[in-house]
Amino acid sequence: MRGLPGSGKSYWVEEFINSLPKKNTLQYKVCSTDEFFYQDGEYCFDAKELSKYHQLNLTRFIHAIANKIPLVICDNTNMAQWEFEDYCAAAKSQGYRVQIQQIGEPKDKEHQLLCADRNKHRVPLKSIVRMANVFEPHG
Repeated sequence: MRGLPGSGKSYWVEEFINSLPKKNTLQYKVCSTDEFFYQDGEYCFDAKELSKYHQLNLTRFIHAIANKIPLVICDNTNMAQWEFEDYCAAAKSQGYRVQIQQIGEPKDKEHQLLCADRNKHRVPLKSIVRMANVFEPHG
């Protein structure tokens, strides 16, 4: 997954999982760095922990593919290519087909405003614009 906070990545993942035949819905893993920031059900972002949590998320992703879970999704913002290269390399090394799913157009100012308005982690517009400025198209 790729997209700004509030773009609808997690919603897309949920809808996609719900669209799968019921027999397949038990055979997936969604790996999101955001999950590590929850404490007692409350999201508590701490920038000092970001690098560590990204590494833990990658480790969890690699563990899932090593265990041959059929569908493994990385639900992060992944604005720059280096942020998702290791996920792609790990998946390909285990014979997985990799699909990059981008939600929204990060460079679009209206999209940035929408994301700032609706993201559930209260990421301010200033931070969303900063993230959008480092966005690299895939390919």
